[in-house]
Amino acid sequence: MKVTVNKTDSANATITASVSKKYLENKINVIAQQASKDMKIDGFRAGKVPLSVVKSRYADKLAQDAESDALQEVLRQAVSELGISNADIVGEPSIPKFDKKDGGFETEIAISLKPDYDFADFMDAVPEVKTKKVTAKEIDTRVNELAKAQAVYVDTKEDRGLENGDQAIFDFEGFVDGVAFDGGKAEKFSLVIGSGQFISGFEEKMIGIKAGEETTINVKFPDDYQAQELKGKESEFKIKLHSIQIKDEIELNEETIKAMMPGVEDASLDKLKEQAKEQIKTEKMADYYNKELKPVLIESLIEKFDFDLPNGVVEAEVDNAVNTKVKDMSEDEIKELKEDSKKVDALREDAREDARKSVKLTFIIDAIANIENIKVSDEEVEQVLRYEAMMYGQDADSTLAQYKEQGLLPMVKMSMVEDRLITHLLDKKLKGQ
Repeated sequence: MKVTVNKTDSANATITASVSKKYLENKINVIAQQASKDMKIDGFRAGKVPLSVVKSRYADKLAQDAESDALQEVLRQAVSELGISNADIVGEPSIPKFDKKDGGFETEIAISLKPDYDFADFMDAVPEVKTKKVTAKEIDTRVNELAKAQAVYVDTKEDRGLENGDQAIFDFEGFVDGVAFDGGKAEKFSLVIGSGQFISGFEEKMIGIKAGEETTINVKFPDDYQAQELKGKESEFKIKLHSIQIKDEIELNEETIKAMMPGVEDASLDKLKEQAKEQIKTEKMADYYNKELKPVLIESLIEKFDFDLPNGVVEAEVDNAVNTKVKDMSEDEIKELKEDSKKVDALREDAREDARKSVKLTFIIDAIANIENIKVSDEEVEQVLRYEAMMYGQDADSTLAQYKEQGLLPMVKMSMVEDRLITHLLDKKLKGQ
C-alpha cells in the first residue's frame, strides 16, 4: 500500500493511495479466517468451515469488507503523517476517485480539518453598547398593566358584540365533513379573544357575536396541525355564546401591591415601580441586543477573522441550503433542474457565499465560546424544546424524539451557544466601557 498526503491548506488535505491486489488478498484471508470461527454451514462443524468454502460462498462481501478496511488503513496512515488526531477531522471524508485496477484499487480521499487560527483579540469586533433608559411614563404604564393583570373578568353590562380583549364564555362543537371530531367539543369554555389560543381565523370570526346568540364558524386547520386527521381540513364549529366578560376595575392599593409582589417583604409602590423599571430595562436591552447589535457583531466577527475553511463542511452547508430551496419549488421547477445540470450548479453557487459565512461563523462561535467558557448542556436543550412544544400545544416527548431522529439537537445546541455567547460578549463590552 502506497499513501501520499497533500495538505492543500490548514483546513483541507488530499490523500492519494494505491492498494495492491496482494494487500487485499491478505485482508480477505484475515477476514475470512475470523469469520470461519463463528460461521455455521450445513455439512461442517461449527468453527471448522474450510477457508476456501468461506471465500467461495461470500466472495463479494469479503471483497467489500477488505476494501473498506483498506480505506480505513489509508486514513489511519494519513492521520499519522499529518500529525493530527481523528478529532481534528470534521465532517465525513469524501472519495472523488476510486478506480479498481489489477485486482487492487487507486483512490483519492479529501478530508476536512478544524481551522487553525488565533481568536484571542475577538473583543475588538464587539460594537459599542449603550444602556437603555427607562422613563417614568413607561414605568407607570407597566405598573398599570401589572395591576390590570390582577383584575378578574366580570360580565359586561353593555349591549354589544364581542371585541378583542374580551373573554367569551361559550359552548362549541367542531365538525369535519359533517362528522364531529374528538376533542372538538366543550361547554362554557372561556377564551380571551385575540389570545391566539384557537386556530387562525376562529377568534377573529367570533368578534361581533352577542351574548345569547348561536352561530356557525367555518375555519381551516393549518397544514402543520398536530392532529394528523385534521391537518389542512375545512371545519365547521357550532357556537353558542353565553356571556361577554371584561376586566373589572382594580384599585392600586396596599392589598393589590402585595398580591402583585408575592414573597417580597415590605411590598410598596416604590418597590413595585423599581421592579417594573428593571423588567422594562431587561426587555429593552434584549431587544437592542437581538435586533441592533447581534447582526453587527456577527458581521464584524466574520470580517475580522480570515482563515481556511474545510471544503467538505462548506459543501455540506451548500447541500442543505439547496435542499431547503428545492422543497419550496414547484414540480415544473424541479423538473427543469433535473433536465439542466447548469441550473443546479448555478443554484449551488448562489448558496455558496452564505454557506461559507455560516461555516465560518460556526467555527468562530465555537472557538470564542471555549475561550469564554460558554456552555449549553444537553438537558438545557431538551428543556427548551419541551417548553416550545408545550407553548405550541404539541406533545413534548414526540417533538423531542423527532428532533433526535432528524439529528437536529446539535444544531439547536449551537444556536443556543451562539445566543448565550453574544449576550455575554455584549454584556462584557458594556461593563468594560
